[in-house]
Amino acid sequence: MSGRPDPIRTLADIEAIEAKPYDHWVEPRSMYDMFRISAERFGDAPALTYLPSADPATELVRFSYTDLFDRIRRAANLFAGLGVGPDDAVGMLLPNIPEGHFTLWGAAAAGRACPVNYMLRPEHIAELLEKAGARVLVALGPDPDLPIWDRVPEILARAPGIETVLHVGAAPDDGTESRDFAAALDAAPGDRELFDRALDRDSWSAYFHTGGTTGAPKLVRHRHGNQLHCCWAAGLFFDVGPGDTSVNGFPLFHVAGSIVHGASYFYHGANLVLPTRTGFRNEGFMADWRRWAERLGVTVMCGVPTTMATQLAAPAGDADISRVRALFTGGTSLPTELAVAFEQGTGVAVRNGYGMTESGALIALAAYHAPRVGNTVGWRLPYVQVKAVEIGPDGESFTRDCGPGETGVLVIKGPNVAAGYSDPARDAGVFRDDGWLISGDLGFLDETGLIHITGRAKDVIVRGSHNIDPAAIEEAAAEHPAVALCAAVGEPDAYAGELPLLFVTPKAGATVDEAEMLEFLAARIHERPAMPKGVVVLDTMPATGVGKIYKPALRAMAVERRLGSVLSPL
Repeated sequence: MSGRPDPIRTLADIEAIEAKPYDHWVEPRSMYDMFRISAERFGDAPALTYLPSADPATELVRFSYTDLFDRIRRAANLFAGLGVGPDDAVGMLLPNIPEGHFTLWGAAAAGRACPVNYMLRPEHIAELLEKAGARVLVALGPDPDLPIWDRVPEILARAPGIETVLHVGAAPDDGTESRDFAAALDAAPGDRELFDRALDRDSWSAYFHTGGTTGAPKLVRHRHGNQLHCCWAAGLFFDVGPGDTSVNGFPLFHVAGSIVHGASYFYHGANLVLPTRTGFRNEGFMADWRRWAERLGVTVMCGVPTTMATQLAAPAGDADISRVRALFTGGTSLPTELAVAFEQGTGVAVRNGYGMTESGALIALAAYHAPRVGNTVGWRLPYVQVKAVEIGPDGESFTRDCGPGETGVLVIKGPNVAAGYSDPARDAGVFRDDGWLISGDLGFLDETGLIHITGRAKDVIVRGSHNIDPAAIEEAAAEHPAVALCAAVGEPDAYAGELPLLFVTPKAGATVDEAEMLEFLAARIHERPAMPKGVVVLDTMPATGVGKIYKPALRAMAVERRLGSVLSPL
């Protein structure tokens, strides 16, 4: 905000940025400060546009930058008035709607935000909220499309620390005591702060949960500085600013929806479109996304392979999407075949990225102004170190650094790296005392500094003495003309330990034959141990709340398949 460097085209451009002090580029001292500065700088420019429904006749709801900061300040004052302080959290069970952004960033100013995946079981949500120290809960009221409120009574019974509940939208009639969020927000002052918290980059901002959907809660502690760095850097790689419009249908409980493709646009003065309460899961919006892009003047988009496949399958029609220049994806492997197909089918450039909740949100991005290089996730963020290392037997020490092109475990250090988990006992093997974050991802840096992800340490298929990278199988399968999505996992085997098993989802109207697919793969996979021993065709690929392929579910299917084959003779 204190000036903008030249567009990023090479690693040298990143190094040129780093030649100047950090504060030369990054002005805000907190996320709240960022929204204040953006309101002063961009004023009446559009910040947030909400589509209540996918009906073409729907009336859009718009908020300027002045409006956005007003609502965030009111929310912070509301939460402070309810007793939320720096050591308290505001739990949030909301989809990606305007009230979600007001709640998230208002809570981060008054105390800590704790956005939770509302699709989790009530007992798991309650445990997360208790671990976070939530005193207030903001949840979507009874809704025909999202049954979030159905979970609230049981959550409250299991989370006694919650003192106040606010509902967004329809009021509940189940006897639960709650206040209307909109009315409470209007009643809070928007011209001054009722809280006196001294916010800076080291102040706590949020608890984001990670580590799957079962087991003990794993809450990552974000500081304001972690989130600020990712917001600032993302805008540079995306090259977005005033005049740009993006569509964000990711959930806010994930850092992709809240930071990478959320607050980063607010940092740089762009307009963010929220496509209904159900986001990218709204079939009506996704089927007509081209028409909406034309109507809204969309210039950039975001997505994951599953949403990209859905967009490709939608009718092209006669909508003009010539203003859309790029789609930014990340958080999962991007099959080169899908990226090429999307670019050819839409004329929109595809750029990949890489990040995790523990890194604030981001680690690396492919720059819009640099050519796309297949099977890479771009360059590291400015002021961030990334290297591949060999990890010692203790799971934490670095035995040695890997050379260019040599695969190791990727580790990260910089202002994006979070402060650890809410339970410090869980930091071992992830957050080191010297500031390095052990990602658990396998990869390497090439001679140009581009980062290549070759797999997840826990995703490697171990067949006898062979370590098999599932990405090699998936890249080959994605080339098949009938395949929309694919994923490879290990199927248990009494002799080899694991055998590769491929799951595929066909494109609309297409079919996949197992024998034909195996023949297709045999011509493309030259490492014999990596050849799948079977192909399972699914109508729908299991996915996480943010749309990434959910491999734990596929592993469970692989186990069931193997058990079935073993037990059937009995």
